[in-house]
Amino acid sequence: MTSQRRVISIQPGQPASDGAGVRLNRVIGGPGLERFDPFLMLDEFSTDNPDDYIAGFPPHPHRGFETITYMLEGRMRHEDHLGNVGLLGSGGVQWMTAARGIIHSEMPEQESGAMRGFQLWLNLPAKDKLGEAGYRDIPATDIPRINTASGAEVVVIAGEFDDGEIRQAGAVQRPHTQPQLFDLNLPAGSQVSPRLADGQRVMLYVYQGLLELPEASTQPVSAGRLVRLSDEGELHLASAHGARVFLIAGTPLNEPIVQYGPFVMNSREEIEQAMRDFRDGVLA
Repeated sequence: MTSQRRVISIQPGQPASDGAGVRLNRVIGGPGLERFDPFLMLDEFSTDNPDDYIAGFPPHPHRGFETITYMLEGRMRHEDHLGNVGLLGSGGVQWMTAARGIIHSEMPEQESGAMRGFQLWLNLPAKDKLGEAGYRDIPATDIPRINTASGAEVVVIAGEFDDGEIRQAGAVQRPHTQPQLFDLNLPAGSQVSPRLADGQRVMLYVYQGLLELPEASTQPVSAGRLVRLSDEGELHLASAHGARVFLIAGTPLNEPIVQYGPFVMNSREEIEQAMRDFRDGVLA
């Protein structure tokens, strides 16, 4: 009999502020919040109050990793020093590869209404950290959306969704970290069983409703909590009352991680070089 993935921990995020005062829920990567290689940080932004987001994220640098922004509701404009411009709307994704360096801004294009979504930081392998920077704007219409036999809806952002009956490649593929990023909408009474490779780190962030896990000793997981699962076994998820879940899985790099703010490298010397390059205007 195939084993189930075990629950290692269930933890809430922590209130945080970033950019020019944008209020966030930091789920991974804050003080006391462990990183889960290859993922460095996960922020949730969810508010109807424009005072929480209107100042946005003025120009700032990055080096050594990728940022993935998934917008549920709202509009955010990206501009960077390479000349890329993109408008992230509801259901869209921005995938930015900072690599050797990028300076960008992310500014709201609305003065009122809901602003909801996620930003995930995905590490790059050492050999790619000083590679070419890049940017991709993916509208909602270009992101596969499927319905399973049990009635679950799956937005396949990255990787490949496979439940034994349906296989669907996502909008983005990455060969080294192999991220699997799925937005799962589980109506009341539905279930889903995505197949994930053994050895991958798997996390579930419940952002709406209640999620049931297969372990009998585990109570339903409420919104605002991250579930970390073991690296092997099958995964079966269900919701008696309905839930929205951001599934995040990826293959660890098992390389040293040295971070200083927006720079993530493999050594202190590389971080110091990034700071010098930014100071001297030669980050990219």
